[in-house]
Amino acid sequence: MRAYLGYLSNEQEVVDDRASRREITSAYLPVGMVSRIRALRQMATQLVRQSGNDYVPELEAVTQDELGTLFERPPKPTTFRANEIVANKFRFLAPVHAGEVFYLFARLDPYEQAELIQRQRKDPGRSFTRFGGGRGERAACGQTNLRPRRAAPK
Repeated sequence: MRAYLGYLSNEQEVVDDRASRREITSAYLPVGMVSRIRALRQMATQLVRQSGNDYVPELEAVTQDELGTLFERPPKPTTFRANEIVANKFRFLAPVHAGEVFYLFARLDPYEQAELIQRQRKDPGRSFTRFGGGRGERAACGQTNLRPRRAAPK
């Protein structure tokens, strides 16, 4: 957690430094960069508090217009449900209002992706993801399905 928050602080410093040196104009400044960092910080803190685990997955914060950067066919954000697997790659966490609305996703780790693919092979008639071919399997409301960090073999 501390490392992730440090990373976000460094990102904020870079943006602030480039703006103060007038290396970039406010028009060139990536849209909502400060708000995006705030949304990521808020979600990382919330995840750690909920899970009691100091591990933060790789998070992505996108606006509705930027959904195409994550998905070939951008889905409608109104259809997202908390903890839903989207396109076998991401778990939708929540929308966060930080100046503008950001949709936050946790990238599935390779173990989760492999498990998901294995479950799909065992039961090919049932889809476990959204926008990958059918209805998604959903977790109970408020339940966090984030896996604890795996220790490396000794």
